[in-house]
Amino acid sequence: MITDEQLNELRESGERVRIVRDDLEVNDVIGIIVAWSDEQIMVRRRNRRIVKLDRNYLIQLHSEPRISPSEM
Repeated sequence: MITDEQLNELRESGERVRIVRDDLEVNDVIGIIVAWSDEQIMVRRRNRRIVKLDRNYLIQLHSEPRISPSEM
């Protein structure tokens, strides 16, 4: 799980992230981290909608190559 410090750095930088939920790339959520709690993160997608996701999902920078959860 990603730490609060890492989430804060991503929020302040405004860099887009990819939340990988399963092996299918079409199910990824891409956006900017807006807020978080102990269990969830809130991501603003490109269409300005906010999505609440479980914090246990794999979070990586959008600019980096995608890593599937099954590869870990």
